[in-house]
Amino acid sequence: MKKSIKLVALFVAFQFSSFSTFAQDKAQQIEQLLNKYNEYGQFNGSALVSENGKVIFKKGFGSANMEWNIPNQPDTKFRLGSISKQFTALLIVKLAEEGKIKLDVPITTYLPDYPKENGDKITIHHLLTHTSGIPNYTNAPNFLRDKAKNPYTPEAFVKTFSSLPLEFAPGEKFNYSNSGYFLLGYIIEKITGKTYEQNLQETIFTPLKMVNSGYDHSEVIIKNRAAGYEKEGKKIVNASYIDMSIPYAAGSLYSTVEDLYLWDQALYTNKLLSEKSMESLFKPYIKAWNVFYGYGWSTYEVPNGNDKLTIVEHGGGINGFKTVISRIPKDKNLVVLLNNTGGTVLGEMNTAIRNILYNQPFNQPKKSLALDLLDVYNEKGVIAGTDTYKKLKNDPTYAIKEGDMNRVGYQLLQTGKKKEAIEVFKINVDTFPKSGNAYDSLGEAYLADGDKKLAMVNYKKSVELDPTNEGGKKVLEELSKK
Repeated sequence: MKKSIKLVALFVAFQFSSFSTFAQDKAQQIEQLLNKYNEYGQFNGSALVSENGKVIFKKGFGSANMEWNIPNQPDTKFRLGSISKQFTALLIVKLAEEGKIKLDVPITTYLPDYPKENGDKITIHHLLTHTSGIPNYTNAPNFLRDKAKNPYTPEAFVKTFSSLPLEFAPGEKFNYSNSGYFLLGYIIEKITGKTYEQNLQETIFTPLKMVNSGYDHSEVIIKNRAAGYEKEGKKIVNASYIDMSIPYAAGSLYSTVEDLYLWDQALYTNKLLSEKSMESLFKPYIKAWNVFYGYGWSTYEVPNGNDKLTIVEHGGGINGFKTVISRIPKDKNLVVLLNNTGGTVLGEMNTAIRNILYNQPFNQPKKSLALDLLDVYNEKGVIAGTDTYKKLKNDPTYAIKEGDMNRVGYQLLQTGKKKEAIEVFKINVDTFPKSGNAYDSLGEAYLADGDKKLAMVNYKKSVELDPTNEGGKKVLEELSKK
């Protein structure tokens, strides 16, 4: 009898403790989660979360400037990278609403000097949805070394890619292209007679009182601007310089988590666009990887208990910065994560925060195995690195993160450690056998090491898994000629 009473008491205590944990304040759970990511070197930036349109959490983590030990805050300004595209898209749709541009006509209508052979086939809609076939200028060989540090006018930079052959017939398929959004910025200038920056300020930032957002210029003193860093294993270095005339309308903006909340809220209103025009931004026009692409936004569904949630979001990445803005329009929920130590697992963090908002189970942060492996492969070579991998791969405190492994592989490749890079990429392929990108990287490492046969095997697998991998197709074409 006593035993059963004890059991009941234990059960009640357990239930009560589970309930307490479940009822724990969401903001507190989010803070604990991001503190752990910060501790593991995976988040250094600012975060904002809103639920039902109300901000429930905003905070900075780590340093905005590591040399002066200045902390990140909710009003710290970060480069946004490709989150900029949604602002460019809105400017274009606004011009269409005003009857100053048509989305279904050739771009040569507005750019008469653009080579007609391609320009007559490409519409504004193709540029907005990454279906133009124009090669992505950031994918050009040695782009960062040869072009990224030099200033260009929009007109001059357009000429660097306008005569290149198209990768496919416009409208045929999706292939992410910064070139398309660069062109949209140039078209905005041509139509309005004002700079892209002036258009942004007058049409979006001033009306929405986004006083901490703008077009980033390296030479301008911008208060509270975060410095950009990159991770080399566990070591942090200053990010390489990029002239901000290069990302332009595809990725040149800076903002804060607080200003992006103002932007998010405005998208539920008709302050900037009519309801019909606003809806056109988020339509799922074309399948893109595992999502659909609209105008500067991607959309996808995730399960939520017995229900489904439609997510509208976009990420960004530019030297030293990684960003994401993720919206759930049905419930007016928002997650903004801005990071200033380069590539990291924002997708993983975003999913965990979303699960907290919906009282769903979420994964706790884990250390990234890649960071430990880089140091060992770098200092002790292939055998020691592989031994370390075998020892740690089943350790529950570690996880193999695809993006981190990929970055580590390239860091080894760039320092001439080809055999070590191959081993890291092989681990990635074994762990993520459905990732076209993992096979592409392994193919590149084999090619760098002079093994054309294995390079072809991996590039073929990459293209098979990811038919949008135009770069991989080109390499295969060249290899088959030899």
